[in-house]
Amino acid sequence: MNLTRQLGIEVPILQAPMAGAQGADLALAVSAAGGLGALPCAMLTPDTMAEALHRIRAESSRPVNVNFFCHEPPVHDARRLERWHRALTPYYAEFGLDIDNVPTGTGRRPFDHETCDALEPFRPEVVSFHFGLPEPALLERVKAWGATVLSSATTVEEARWLEAHGADAVIAQGLEAGGHRGMFLTDDVTTQLGTFALLPQVVAAVSVPVIAAGGIADARGVAAAFKLGAEAVQAGTAFLCCPDAAISALHRQALQSEAARHTALTNLYTGRPARGIVTRLMRELGPLGDVAPPFPLATAAIAPLRSAAEAAGSSDFSPLWAGQNASTCREVAAAEVVRSLAAGVS
Repeated sequence: MNLTRQLGIEVPILQAPMAGAQGADLALAVSAAGGLGALPCAMLTPDTMAEALHRIRAESSRPVNVNFFCHEPPVHDARRLERWHRALTPYYAEFGLDIDNVPTGTGRRPFDHETCDALEPFRPEVVSFHFGLPEPALLERVKAWGATVLSSATTVEEARWLEAHGADAVIAQGLEAGGHRGMFLTDDVTTQLGTFALLPQVVAAVSVPVIAAGGIADARGVAAAFKLGAEAVQAGTAFLCCPDAAISALHRQALQSEAARHTALTNLYTGRPARGIVTRLMRELGPLGDVAPPFPLATAAIAPLRSAAEAAGSSDFSPLWAGQNASTCREVAAAEVVRSLAAGVS
């Protein structure tokens, strides 16, 4: 079955779910333009997720992609947390903050039965996952209401695993992509390939449809992805400066500046590799290393620093998620971004 028809959309353009950077507004705008809008739910409680879905269902009859993380909750390691707090202590002192009063909590939850209970009444047409797939019983529940299941692969091995474990389509997430790497079978970043190296290998390795993601920001990139076997394209950074995105003014400013030319993978903000614009924190502590605790525990100690710095007009401690191609990130309507990308579909 043609993937565009299977997803119930007019053009094979998917908006990447971007937790913390967007909500229902962007999902609705992209879906109204004929693409597949996405609601990221990894940072939402079941109740706030349900509120967003009530609004989406009230305002649109078009399909929506509801996205979740599938990470294993980390084991508490007091020594590693102490090392992390010690590394951040000078920054806390700079802003007059108390490192001994770091809030608790992770801010991100994996897909679980409570979330599935809240999701099921809405029966979303598409449910997508990052970091693998949920346990079989949960996946069966999602498929039982007829949802198409998508998940991200960053290697050929992950793509094969996803197909074998029930994914209906695979998102080939190239190294250029902004935000969290979807890697789940390995934590070795040397395995991570660029989109146009990864894509044809994944297409050759699986029989399910493949969606290309990472660094695709214009019609030429879409056309190239289709020539290499993609049946759809997922874009994220291209939508970040749209009025319906929910990023800060500082993030918008960085995306439209020379700073956007300098991105790197970092685990400092959450504990897991993710691509963002290079910040002071990344430069001074090194973007990747073992100083940060496991995902998503790093987030709690970063949050007060981020708030204090942003209040002073600085993004030094903000996760400025962005892919390697922010060239078309402009303050235009999401519908215009969808149309510009769809022009590359042959």
